[in-house]
Amino acid sequence: MQVSALYQFPVKSLRGHAPVKLELDAYGAVGDRRWMLVDHSGKFVTQRRLRRMALLQASNTPLGLALADPDGNEISVPYPDDKAALIQIEIWGDHCTARDAGDSAAHWLEQRLQQQVRLVWMGPEHHRPVAPDYNPDNAEVSFADGMPLLLIGQASLDDLNSRLQTPVNMLRFRPNIVVQGAEPFAEDDWKKIRIGKLEMHVVKPCARCAIPGIDPLTAEASSEPLKTLADFRRWDDGQIYFGQNLVHRATGCISLGDKIEILK
Repeated sequence: MQVSALYQFPVKSLRGHAPVKLELDAYGAVGDRRWMLVDHSGKFVTQRRLRRMALLQASNTPLGLALADPDGNEISVPYPDDKAALIQIEIWGDHCTARDAGDSAAHWLEQRLQQQVRLVWMGPEHHRPVAPDYNPDNAEVSFADGMPLLLIGQASLDDLNSRLQTPVNMLRFRPNIVVQGAEPFAEDDWKKIRIGKLEMHVVKPCARCAIPGIDPLTAEASSEPLKTLADFRRWDDGQIYFGQNLVHRATGCISLGDKIEILK
């Protein structure tokens, strides 16, 4: 088995890109979900509320972030410095401190999303532990939903697509790591793996929300692929699962083609 694709999403719920390697720090993939949109109350905003977020491209730059809309309009957003306003934000019940990215970025986003939002950055004040039940190494997490990394087997997507009238892209599920060479849904049984030289705990399956039903290229919503997934991936707790959440044990680098070993 090996790593067949890597994904990085600089802004939570905006488009990302597919690098050839991912550097991992204490929070997960460097540059992944380190920025986020919040509403006037500081609550996180995603495609669950604003589907049009799917149309905006986010890219990391040496000085911060670049945003682009489908018409080619762009804005560069520098990393907020220590003079930036600190905002108390909320993400899935976790309360953290983030740095506001300024009025220019907020105005640019509001024009395209037709809703009042602020862009915030995960500065050095950020502290958000992984939930204790899934935290063997006292790990922390960025603005990702709850875990540092998400892994999906390519064969699992292929199996799903064999059941769909219209196949879907892996980007529907926004993983960091895609595995090639395993049986469909083999990742359900993994407990501990090594990718390259890095060991990782496979801590819990990923319960899917409505976002996989949003086309990442058009922002149009539909009942698929969740309707079909529910037929064979709805477990006893009523949740639909696809993919596995990882907690890494050390910093380092993952690259395309890295070998994957099942340790447990």
